[in-house]
Amino acid sequence: MNWYDYIACFFAGALLANAVPHFVHGISGDWFPTPFASPPGKGLSSPTVNVTWALFNLAVGYILFRIGKVSTGSSSVLVLFLAGITAISTWLSVHFTKKDPT
Repeated sequence: MNWYDYIACFFAGALLANAVPHFVHGISGDWFPTPFASPPGKGLSSPTVNVTWALFNLAVGYILFRIGKVSTGSSSVLVLFLAGITAISTWLSVHFTKKDPT
């Protein structure tokens, strides 16, 4: 595998994990932070924006999943995929504690 395949594995995990909260909040009708809110990442975006952002994350995450050949089951590939999930999940759990309550 090429070096960029490993990077694709990491970001596939990050994007696929990031899609989950946006999709859940969006289809539940809840406002939730996105990069398009004001201020970005702290203000709240509409449910429609959240669903759209989630679908974008899913699409790009899936493309990277395929590029990174995550489904091969190679140990190093799975570790990087899970590292991407862990990194984004941990960072966002801290980041979203600071969202605007409005």
